[in-house]
Amino acid sequence: MNKLNLDKQESEFLNKAISHWEEEHLIDAAVAENLRKSYEVKGFDWMRLAKYSFWIALFCGMIAVGSLIIDNKVIEWLKSLYYTPDIVISIVSGIFAAAAFYFGRRWEKKYPEKVFSNEAIIFTGVLFTACCIAYLGKTFDNGSGHFSLLFLLSVFVYGFLAYRMDSRLIWLFALVSLGSWFGTETGYQTHWSYYFLGMNYPLRFVLFGVILVGSCHILKKQTWFNPFWELTYVMGLLYLFMSLWLLSIFGNLGSIDTWWHIKQISLFYWGIIAGAVSAAFLFYGLKTKDVIAREFGITFLLIFIYTKYFEYFWDHTNKTLFFAILAASFWLIGSKAEKIWNFKARANQQSI
Repeated sequence: MNKLNLDKQESEFLNKAISHWEEEHLIDAAVAENLRKSYEVKGFDWMRLAKYSFWIALFCGMIAVGSLIIDNKVIEWLKSLYYTPDIVISIVSGIFAAAAFYFGRRWEKKYPEKVFSNEAIIFTGVLFTACCIAYLGKTFDNGSGHFSLLFLLSVFVYGFLAYRMDSRLIWLFALVSLGSWFGTETGYQTHWSYYFLGMNYPLRFVLFGVILVGSCHILKKQTWFNPFWELTYVMGLLYLFMSLWLLSIFGNLGSIDTWWHIKQISLFYWGIIAGAVSAAFLFYGLKTKDVIAREFGITFLLIFIYTKYFEYFWDHTNKTLFFAILAASFWLIGSKAEKIWNFKARANQQSI
């Protein structure tokens, strides 16, 4: 029997739970002993070390390439490549991308335990794919400036590759490309003016985040979407809350120059809306046990509060008093939540 590998805190929690069940005679001593033998405390987190090591290796590799490019001989060689046709560079990049995906997929099947080294190869393929699409766009560029179509093409390419290879890493780039397409396409349609249908960029991406999160719930029961659901949900919330945060600072203003000449207090209602959305996601997450919604809600609620504090009160309020009020507020919320949890726990015990 394979034992469940838990960290120290998880093991302590499970020990307490098993002891409680044994004391309440919900399980007998034999079952309790079998449960204790079914898991073990894991040692050093080698997987996390491997993950960080591969990311550092990729970062150092990019620095090495950058340092190499600075070399005079390499610069001369790159100048000679300047006249290489764009379509040739696109084709060569596509070949390298296909090779990286092929070997990445092959080694993933052969060495499934080497998770991060396989992902590093896939990541290389993603970069070559981006290069291929970019130079393909330069090849057929007619001077219209409609480069958002390249991002849209990237969405379909990355989406297809992610589905075929069952890769969440590639799916992440598909979602990033989708956001890039949305931003550049709305800019192109308005000739890069400040507003699209009366919305500046932060407000547009609030709408984009809402659509992405809504799509997650619509597609949740689709079998093909299961491997990508959580990542899409997280990215949708990230788009939504980051846009709300920017909206709470800049409002629906189109330019920095306009923002500099208004009083920040005049944009207070955007902060209220952002805080209300965070609180709504927090309570929704608590009620439905949606961990992702709960974590985003509490994290950005705190971010919004601190942002408003630094905007409105930093120069005019006693710091000790402000943080004391803030601490008391969250202490009150915590106390109320604890009482509700204890009440439900007693109710569950009585029902048993």
